[in-house]
Formats: sequence, structure tokens, C-alpha cells
Amino acid sequence: MTVTERGATGRWPRVTVPLASAAVLVAIASGGLGLFVQLFLKERGASVFLISAASSLGSVGVLVGSYFWGRLSDRSGRRAFLIVTALGVGAAIAILIPLPGSGVVVATSFARAFMDVGFASMSLAMISAASLSATRARGMSYNSSARSLGFALGAMGAGVVLEKLGYRTGFLVMALLPMVAVLFVLRLPREERPAAPPRQLPWHALREAGLTRLYLGTILRQFSANGAFALLYVYMDDLGISPILMGTVSSLNTVTQVVALVAFGWIADRIGRRKVFLLGFAMSTLLPCVLAVSRNVPMMALSYIVFGISFSSLYIGSTAHIGDRVPLERQGTMLGLFEMARGLGGLLGPLLAGAIVPLVGFTRMFLTMAGVAGIGFLVVLGERFPFHGRGASTPKPEARSPVVDGGPI
Repeated sequence: MTVTERGATGRWPRVTVPLASAAVLVAIASGGLGLFVQLFLKERGASVFLISAASSLGSVGVLVGSYFWGRLSDRSGRRAFLIVTALGVGAAIAILIPLPGSGVVVATSFARAFMDVGFASMSLAMISAASLSATRARGMSYNSSARSLGFALGAMGAGVVLEKLGYRTGFLVMALLPMVAVLFVLRLPREERPAAPPRQLPWHALREAGLTRLYLGTILRQFSANGAFALLYVYMDDLGISPILMGTVSSLNTVTQVVALVAFGWIADRIGRRKVFLLGFAMSTLLPCVLAVSRNVPMMALSYIVFGISFSSLYIGSTAHIGDRVPLERQGTMLGLFEMARGLGGLLGPLLAGAIVPLVGFTRMFLTMAGVAGIGFLVVLGERFPFHGRGASTPKPEARSPVVDGGPI
């Protein structure tokens, strides 16, 4: 029996259902804010660089928060911190209700992302710890799918709320939703006290588990994706697309994820994780190319569908693979570090996009991001993820499909 299997309870439905319910509400709030913030800042006369900086600062929050909350959750129970982070998301949104200046709006992106990534990473760690290898990808996919459903509902509703009720009411509604999510978190079963994690730098754990290239590739992929999407609402506004259509089209990303995440969860438990996340990295290279030729609503819709499929396969394959290869007592830290890698890429991508769009235009910016994503795909493709012994775990053949990461055990 593996390190992961010894500690897993196998009772993931008792954990997944309340977490998924809470995740929907938190994600609705977060999902609608992208459109609100970008258009609010544009209406205030903010430059494209400042608007893209809001996305970058949010990625700083992801960068700092993912590792902070991950390590904290490995040392104490996660249930209490889920409550803290949900309330924190609501409070960070509530600051926007008085419609403060542009600087405050940009600054709150950090606090909101810092709390939101804590909620997301601790949810995944709880499900991973409660799952056996044969069901880990599925359990994670249900929670991630619930978050995507919330993002879809938030994106679809944001344009309607903005046009019908305005910014102030929209911020108020979004601030209340994460606070309601706490009621579902309170229904989670009590956790056993986690074992003390080994004293080991996470960078060493990455190397020993054979995960270094996966994390580097994730940084480059997120650089590309966040850079391409940081100014996309501004780009669509320049094309004359209305806010309601923006919200509807952008929701196709997360609507696609609702189905694709669950589908890839089942697939990853059967054919192995590597084939699944490599597909995601490959499609991430295609995504900015689609954006580069998008001039109307149907092409924008196609780009968001491609985004949803690529994210789903990459995220589920990667997180399940990480859960397989690291011991239970380090899963919060290592999954948090994965979010940290995504946050680092998300920090740099929008800054480059905001800097080069005034110089080369949107089309060449999209093609630049495609090149970055292509490099990330090649980095991951070159890693065979060998087993390094201490600090990593390999599932037993009978625990799930006899194919692991694209090859026999």
C-alpha cells in the first residue's frame, strides 16, 4: 500500500459534496468580478497597463497565498481555514461596494486572490487526502467542476447585473455569496489531526518526486493564458461587443469546464495522468492562436471553449499526478506550490501583455503568448517523471488502471 493510500479514508463523497456546494458560491463571486473590474477601471479612464496590473496583482495574491495556506493546512485542520478564506473573499469584495478609486480596486485584487486560492487549494488537499488512488482524479474533478460552474454562473450573470443594477449592487451581491458558502463548510466531517510533515524544502520534494518540469511548464502555460486574457474584455469592447455578450461568451470557458473536468477525471483514473495533462499543455499552445484570428463573437466563443478543454485536462491530470506522488502529510504544501507556480506565471504574463499591446497590438501579443505556451509544452514533454524514491509515491497496479503516466508500472 502506498503512502497516499495508507492515510486516505476513501470517504471522499462526504467531503466532496459540501465542498462542491461551497465552491459554487465562492466561484460565482470571483467569476463575475473580472468583467466588473476591467470595465469599471476603463470607465474611470485607467490605462491598459493599470487594468492588466489588476490581473497581475491578483496573481501575486495567488503566488503568496497558495504556498502560505498550503503549508498552514499541513500543520493543522483545514476546515477552520476554509471558513476564514471564504469570509476573506467576501470581505475583499465588500471593500468595492462604495466604488473606491482605481488604486483601491487594483489593490483588492491581491486580497481577493490571496483568500480565494487558499479556499481552492485546501479543498483539493482535503479531497485528495480522503481519496484512494483509484478515485482521486474523480474526486478532484467534481470539486473543480463545481468551481467552474460557479465561474460560469458568475460570468453569465455579471453582464446582466452590470447593465440592470450597476456596479454598487453587483459588488454587494458578490460579497454576500462567499459568506453563505460558510454554511456548507460547517457540514464537513471533522478531520483527524494531520501527521507532522517532514522537514524538507519543497524544491527538494519537487525534484525527488520528479515534478520539476511539470511545475516549470505550468509557470509558462499560465504566463501565456493570463497574458492572453488579461485585456480580453478591453479587446472585445474595442470590437464593439456588448457587456452582456462578453459575459455570455466568457462563460463558455467555465461551462465547458463543468463537463470536461469530470470527463477528464474519469479518463485520468483509467489511462493515466500524463496523457491527460500533456493534452492540456498542447491545447494551451493553440489557444492564443485562436484569439489572434478572433474578430467576432463566434470566434471568441471558440477560443473560450478551447480554453475550457485545455485547462480541464491540464489541471485534473496535474493535480491527480501530484496527489499520487507525494505523501499525505505534504499534499497541502505541494498542491499549494502548484497553485504558486500558476500564480507566478499569471503575474508575469499580464505585465508583458500590458506593456507590448500599445507597441505591437493585440494580434502580435496573442502570438507571443502562443510561443511561450509552446515552450512550456516542450519542457513538460521532455520529462518522463521517474520515481526517485524518498518523498514520492507510486500507486499500486491494483489501486487503479495498470497504466500510470503513459507507461506501465
